[in-house]
Amino acid sequence: MHTIDDRFAMRWLKRNFLAGRIMPSDPSGRVRLQTLVILRWLAIAGQLAAVLIVHFALGFPLPLGLCLAVIAASAWLNVFLTLRYRSSTRLPDWQAAIYLAIDLAQLAVLIFLTGGMQNPFALLFMAPVAISASTLSLLSTGLLLLQALSYVTVLAWFHMPLPWRPGETPDLPPLYVTGHWIALMLGLLFMAAYAWRVSQESRRMSAALSATQLVLARAQRLSALDGLAAAAAHELGTPLGTISLVSKELLRGQTDDAELKEDLALIHSQAQRCRDILSRLSREPDEADAIYLRLPLHGLLDEIVTPYRGGDVTFRIETIAEDEGLEEPEILRRPEMLYGLGNFIENAADFARSEVAVTARHNKSYVTVTIRDDGPGFSPDVLEKLGEPYVTTRPRDKIKRHPDDGNHEGMGLGFFIGKTFLERTGATVDIANRDDAVAGAMITVRWPRSAVEAEPAYPALGE
Repeated sequence: MHTIDDRFAMRWLKRNFLAGRIMPSDPSGRVRLQTLVILRWLAIAGQLAAVLIVHFALGFPLPLGLCLAVIAASAWLNVFLTLRYRSSTRLPDWQAAIYLAIDLAQLAVLIFLTGGMQNPFALLFMAPVAISASTLSLLSTGLLLLQALSYVTVLAWFHMPLPWRPGETPDLPPLYVTGHWIALMLGLLFMAAYAWRVSQESRRMSAALSATQLVLARAQRLSALDGLAAAAAHELGTPLGTISLVSKELLRGQTDDAELKEDLALIHSQAQRCRDILSRLSREPDEADAIYLRLPLHGLLDEIVTPYRGGDVTFRIETIAEDEGLEEPEILRRPEMLYGLGNFIENAADFARSEVAVTARHNKSYVTVTIRDDGPGFSPDVLEKLGEPYVTTRPRDKIKRHPDDGNHEGMGLGFFIGKTFLERTGATVDIANRDDAVAGAMITVRWPRSAVEAEPAYPALGE
């Protein structure tokens, strides 16, 4: 069940990570050495194939020895790194930037030997810059971008002749060379900015999901205290009742010595039992969670729906067993499931005219929860993209459920986070409009039964 604090935390997370206030830690150590080594081997293979095809297949003269020496230097660097470090080594930001700078320098020398900016393979200057923009810090990416821009500028005017047919020299107009230089410069700038922006959005989204999951896990631990309290009340009731009964008999003073000793022994044993129960509950909270933080499927849905009752919309919950004689599964209160289903149900209640129907079907293989409302449904232009970040159907000023929400257009983040959390529990989420006589939206969440059904709380008799 969502408490007031939990709902406030969810709204806070949705607002603040878009504003950039929730950011991942320093990106250092993200790049694996094996990744750079593999990419460099691919570059070496491509460079070697291009040089050999131009020289032997096309018959264009070029400084073959120098080109092979430059390629070999890159290959030897790869061999050294493979022998020197483990493949699982993660490079700090500065070291990864140095390796990419070496790749840029190697490519610049090779392009210098084969025609400079007249060589169509000069486009490959974008590769190291794009890798840096998506994985390294802004400072490292900026330095590598300046390095690439410097190489492009120098190679546009200073280079060896472009390999061509013997006795012929390609004469490209200066205007064409200038245009090629400008195009490559703009391409480098655009690629770096685009890759950096996309990677930043991905990091912010990942940080937001991690922070949200921490909040939900904390809420789950707090709700576990209710289970522990109920467990203590249930298990301590019997021994405390026995102690109370025996103590009343002792107060009457109508017992002989033998009965007195027997009653005192019973009180002692029941007090020891109370102590064992409290010790077990405090020592093994996770095991207690597994026993007490579980509900039948219908009860779990009723708990999720409860915070949204009391308005103009009515809720109808139905549980259907598709296999005859199959018992209703017991589900653990997983925070991802509570938040994901709760978000979908809240969204349905916001747009429903009068009713939200929550139907749970279960058989031997699957558990399926379908949420239907009688609202306007999803518009066709949004339906295919709904569930992605920043995609929403909530219009401006449509809903203002909380005083501190303000008037703002929906950001589409709650729907995205809820869908992501449910998929992490093993669910598949299908979003569609209703296909019956009633208009409205329909969300179907389906789990393999083994992924959500709780293990038996107590062993079967005879085990």
